Amino acid sequence: MMKVFFKIFLILIFSFNPVLAETLSSALKRAYDSNPELNAERESISISEQELNISRSSYLPTITLEGSKSQEDTEKLTNRNGSDASFTDVEPEIKSITITQTLIDFGRGAEYAKSKIGIDLAKAKLLKKEQEILYKAADAYTGIIAAKEKFAINRSNVNLLERQVETDRIRLERGNISLSDVAQSESSLAGAKAKLIQAENDLLTSRLNYENVIGQLNNIETLDKSSINDLNLPLQLSEAIEISKKNNPGLIIAKLEYEQSKKDTTSARSDFAPTAKLSFDRSKTEDLSSTYDEREKDVLKATVTWPFFSGGKNYANLKKNKSAELQKSLLLENSTKKNDTDVASAWSSYQSNQSLLNSVRAQVDAAEIANEGIVAEYNSGSNRTTLEVIQSNSLLLNAQISLADSERNYILSQFNLLKSIGLLNSEYLKIR
Repeated sequence: MMKVFFKIFLILIFSFNPVLAETLSSALKRAYDSNPELNAERESISISEQELNISRSSYLPTITLEGSKSQEDTEKLTNRNGSDASFTDVEPEIKSITITQTLIDFGRGAEYAKSKIGIDLAKAKLLKKEQEILYKAADAYTGIIAAKEKFAINRSNVNLLERQVETDRIRLERGNISLSDVAQSESSLAGAKAKLIQAENDLLTSRLNYENVIGQLNNIETLDKSSINDLNLPLQLSEAIEISKKNNPGLIIAKLEYEQSKKDTTSARSDFAPTAKLSFDRSKTEDLSSTYDEREKDVLKATVTWPFFSGGKNYANLKKNKSAELQKSLLLENSTKKNDTDVASAWSSYQSNQSLLNSVRAQVDAAEIANEGIVAEYNSGSNRTTLEVIQSNSLLLNAQISLADSERNYILSQFNLLKSIGLLNSEYLKIR
């Protein structure tokens, strides 16, 4: 008997396969960890770090090793008086090491500073991409939740209308209603089936979008709508605008790009300035010539270069960079103004969607009460017509679908507000 219980226990243990719910937070984390667009943007930081190393290298000396060996065959050698001179073929071998250090270069400081700004710029662009991906993930998650609800609503409506058509046909046989009443019910059923097909297609599209942004979805039933909670948002519009001025990645990018453009102008000016280098060369030559066997030579050389004229290239490059600097300045000014407008628009959208959601909820409650009353009166044989029942069902259906859309729009308006102020990131959402 104990063996039987033990076998049953093992079967229950190994056959139990719990389905873990896919919460909004876990979906956002999946997108944050594995989205290819975001991973590609992360590589930009590594690229910027290497660009900084490249700029730093201009302050360090360069060391060059060089070696060569050649064979010299002399066919004829004559003295100045025309007589033949004796000669010996040689195979000179040269080994050298050259150390060069740049002493003065007025452009390398600007290039190094630009590369340092480039790292901050890459981080800001990564944050901007992170916000875009997290918003897409929230849009995909709420989209498939809403599509699933609307599919269920339309399927329930089809089932309801199928029962009503059957009921109306029975009532027609009894003479309680006319043929036109049955035709109205059948027409409503056909329309409901068409909407169900559309809802099914929308659900499929939403699932494909979900898997494209977030990842594989094995079971749509694992999506947990109850995990969608209100976000921690600013209480006032003025507070939201102040936060955005410090955190909005778009604004940060505009500022950093303007700073980089100023460094480009400084670097262009350095093309008119002198540069100075100091080099040391040590070489050793074996089998130098028929007269000399070996030679060791040290050369210390200081070189100063001052470009005098380069066909107007330097002047054109300076003008180009000045124009680019003015362009970035104007873009920064526009980004600053646009930032305030975007935050105000996101705040207004959030407020209106909140009010709309409350209104739609009241509309659904009223439509449910009205529909229950009209259907009960119709079934009891009162003067309620088939058209009134159909209209009541239609009003309730539209209200329920509006509620699904309104709930989604309200959540997305919160994410959009966080995005506009620069706080739609993994750290603020605590999904790392």
